[in-house]
Amino acid sequence: MKSLKRSYEADQAVRSTVEEILSVVAKEGDTALLRYAKKFGGPDLSPTQIPVTPLEIAEAINTLPKETGKAIDAARTNVSAFAKRSLRKSWFMKNRQGTIAGERFDPFQRVGIYIPGGTAPLVSTAVMTCTLAQAAGVPEIVAVTPAGPDGKVHPALLAALARCGATEIYRVGGAQAIAALAHGTRTILPVQKIFGPGNSYVVEAKRQVFGKVAIDLLPGPSEVLVIADKTARPDWVAADLLAQAEHGHGSQAILVTDSEKILTGVEKAVERQTKLSKRPAELAKALKNTKLILVEDMQAAIHIANEYAAEHVSIATEAPGEIALQLHSTGAIFLGGISPVAGGDFLAGPSHELPTGGAGRSFAGLTVDQFQRRTSIVMFDEASLRASLPHLETFSAIEGLDAHGRSASIRLKK
Repeated sequence: MKSLKRSYEADQAVRSTVEEILSVVAKEGDTALLRYAKKFGGPDLSPTQIPVTPLEIAEAINTLPKETGKAIDAARTNVSAFAKRSLRKSWFMKNRQGTIAGERFDPFQRVGIYIPGGTAPLVSTAVMTCTLAQAAGVPEIVAVTPAGPDGKVHPALLAALARCGATEIYRVGGAQAIAALAHGTRTILPVQKIFGPGNSYVVEAKRQVFGKVAIDLLPGPSEVLVIADKTARPDWVAADLLAQAEHGHGSQAILVTDSEKILTGVEKAVERQTKLSKRPAELAKALKNTKLILVEDMQAAIHIANEYAAEHVSIATEAPGEIALQLHSTGAIFLGGISPVAGGDFLAGPSHELPTGGAGRSFAGLTVDQFQRRTSIVMFDEASLRASLPHLETFSAIEGLDAHGRSASIRLKK
């Protein structure tokens, strides 16, 4: 399936542009940040307009439609409960020589979270990222998101960010926002780790600042791969394909089935449902990447799914659990035709920030423990050091590091 191969690298033009942006913002700070924002289609702002004000946030919360607030709170409750189950806890043990050793887990003190703007206010992304930071106990949660042409951030997004724990919100986006989070400006102080999805420029910026700061993963355009057998509902499958495709350019939607009848049915259902879309332009771009693949059997479908390593895999088959056990490289698995991928995007509990571009072979999706720092702890007493000394001196002799051995033995001399 050569047609399903993906490139892991941004093209040279993207890499060069991002490299320039990062360098200039690091040197010029807010001035460059705002210049690039305007250059790439954003509003013309002054440095004092970069932060979203408490008054704007209060107004967004007060004017939030009741049903929108209920949806945000329902998702936040589920995501928070799921996250708290995943938090790592500090622990300690005694090794065979009696030394106390363990791990301590503390929240990062300041994190940056990128929320894409563009064609839609991604309220759900605010829930799926900030909520985890809040559950981990991060005290400073810095959100950046592009402003609209009028210089404003969508009120529902502002309300969601505030409800989910963001302590600072800035109306900037793109690679320049990643540069500000990594290097800091007069207005935006640098963070320890950057989270969140974005376009190819944002993803490349995260790649290039890695090492200066930590990053979560490199999530790019949305992907779904549906494995379907003869029991699948073509209209349901088509709906899942279109739901991910409507994210727009770069999104990929793939059906793999061993039933020619299902493939034909899905193809017709996609045509019908496309006419219902309120985002026809975005959908048209993504549908160019849609593929419907007929295979001999389910083992061939499983092989393709594992090779492709999709962000989401939906299993619309008679025995989805059996297939799920054989998948080892996807970001999230949805069991059974009744389980819409959008249920995971918006509400179920796990974060919807997942590995794309084949990264699922090596990376998991965003989890709450990524907002925690690990520190190893070691404590000897005289007895445990004495029991350890022969081994320490042996390692010191083998590696020719005599000062290492002496640093231990000197503590035991009376």
